[in-house]
Amino acid sequence: MVTTKGRYAIRVMIDLAEHDTGSFIPLKDIAARQGISKKYLEIIVKSMVSGGLLVGASGKGGGYKLCRKPEEYSVGEILELMEGEFATVACLADGAPPCPRASACETLPMWAEYDKLTHDFFYSRYLSDLLSQKQRT
Repeated sequence: MVTTKGRYAIRVMIDLAEHDTGSFIPLKDIAARQGISKKYLEIIVKSMVSGGLLVGASGKGGGYKLCRKPEEYSVGEILELMEGEFATVACLADGAPPCPRASACETLPMWAEYDKLTHDFFYSRYLSDLLSQKQRT
């Protein structure tokens, strides 16, 4: 399940892309436009800055902005940073110890296929795609 952290992170990214003037955008402005608590957004953007999705500046004229162009951000990378990897079952997680039942597990192929579908879905969608969709409605 995608939590509010993942969903709000995507909303922040869209907001920054839509209001990009080359200057830093204050978090209070994003919070007001998105109807999200500034305090909660502080936690989210801190992770996004440390994960290399955003750059931040403090003080007068400070705020946040994208590090790259919207077409260079996949939804998958945003969600994976905020939520962790997409593995639906523990045995498919990166670095998981080998499962002693893997060769006899009748459900493992289904979980592996589901994980691949999810991964491919989110990694084939870009921030620019979400911007385009919003502008069409």
